Amino acid sequence: MAESLTIRKIIDRVISGEMRIPAFQREWVWSPQQVSFLLDSIYKNFPVGTIFLWKTNARLDSEKELGNFIIPEPRKEHPVYYVLDGQQRLTSLFSVFQTELVASNNYEWLDIYFDFDASEDIQDSKFVALQNSEVVSNCHFPMSVLFDAGKFYLEVTKLDDPKREIILKVQQMFQEYSLPTQEFETDSKESIAIVFERINRAGTPLNTYQLLTAWSWSADFDLQEEFSGLSEELTPFGFGNLAQDKDLQLKCCSGIIRGETAPSVIMSLTGEEVRTNFEKIRNGIKGAIEFLKDQLQVQSLDWLPYPSMIISLSAFFATEKNSGKSYNDNQRKQLTKWFWRSNFSRRYSAAIQDRHKQDIALMKALTRDDSTKIAEFACNLEKRYFTESAFNVGTVNTKTFVLMLANKKPKSFISGANVRLGEVLKTVNRNEFHHIFPKNHLDGLGVPKKAINCIANFCFLNNADNQKIKDKPPIVYKSLLPTTSVNDILESAICPTNSLDLDFYLFLEERSQKLFENVNKLIE
Repeated sequence: MAESLTIRKIIDRVISGEMRIPAFQREWVWSPQQVSFLLDSIYKNFPVGTIFLWKTNARLDSEKELGNFIIPEPRKEHPVYYVLDGQQRLTSLFSVFQTELVASNNYEWLDIYFDFDASEDIQDSKFVALQNSEVVSNCHFPMSVLFDAGKFYLEVTKLDDPKREIILKVQQMFQEYSLPTQEFETDSKESIAIVFERINRAGTPLNTYQLLTAWSWSADFDLQEEFSGLSEELTPFGFGNLAQDKDLQLKCCSGIIRGETAPSVIMSLTGEEVRTNFEKIRNGIKGAIEFLKDQLQVQSLDWLPYPSMIISLSAFFATEKNSGKSYNDNQRKQLTKWFWRSNFSRRYSAAIQDRHKQDIALMKALTRDDSTKIAEFACNLEKRYFTESAFNVGTVNTKTFVLMLANKKPKSFISGANVRLGEVLKTVNRNEFHHIFPKNHLDGLGVPKKAINCIANFCFLNNADNQKIKDKPPIVYKSLLPTTSVNDILESAICPTNSLDLDFYLFLEERSQKLFENVNKLIE
């Protein structure tokens, strides 16, 4: 149901305990400067977005404060309105204008003032956040008194007539301003999960993770703390940023417990299920990461083409044994084949929930029967994949290509030493990857940028080696390579052994063929 709320109504609903902040919401993070900007947007009648409210008769066991204020208990039993989206705006307006609740002592807050002397330019703000020592009488008017008749009168009497007229219009504007709201009424967690997903699709992310945390918490278990602890364990191995990917964590829980990752399934999980299965979840994620690192050279979450693949893989490794789950050679081969086919077919780029359901079922079957085939889905790759994909470390194709090279134990072009993959693949940047046919050399020949920057023209090459090569054509810098190791170096880069003697376009043709043949070995 759509309606609108005045600022006065918002203040009244909070003070009455009717409007509340659920534990699954993020913290209030807006700075006083951001609050000033919000007030300026309202003053200039700019849209500030819709507020989403969940109307329910069921109180949550865990709730948050509204910014720096403890929300009073409701004056009536039900219903209550939980803020699903718009918390930063509502909290900011309440913090500026309310005068009844006393804020917590452990915060830093700057009052917001209307600045009479500020520019009238539409790009400049008429509102500023100031410390008491910065306030100039007759220049700065406190916005905190706009909804308190007595205090407002005292402040207005200090102004001359022109400024009094201005501030009366400001007061009227804020007292009449209404924020558009959308209410969703239900006591069903499953329905709320669907609403969350729809709002997420609209580009307004909501923290489902915090919602499950609130519902799974007990005196001796806190989901957020458990995952934080796991992330600390994984940090030395390049996967510490798992702590920031709340969605991935939730889906690992759901995938291991229920075999599915749909939002409705996630939200139907009970706290007891999560608590009793958390060791299995922890070991599943750790086992998946160890396999990715040891068997596939994935040294960080950032280099995994599809992070959601961890969810399916963790279902195979989920176990209550502290020593983790072992696997035999048949299982290793199936998991490896599944990894490469999933990436080269871009399996996890669409219908991800369906892919999880299918793959998790097969992963669990593989744990029971090592003859189970888990990678029978289509994977049709063409040789032009390597000439039509641009080298960009943020893309799936480039990450998959780099990992394929990494699994060949590449050697540095100049020194012939093994590339230290653990260091190179901890962070996603292109400093250790360079053109085999140098960019400046090809630019001078008039070669199109698309051809120059295709992945078939890239290999592992550290900056020091690249500085020695600079813009030399391969047939010239070939002399810099150790003579007895040239063939080994090129083979380790999945390049034809005559690569450095070829014309550029012939090189692309022959290297693409060699890369294509290597892919077929991985996926067959």
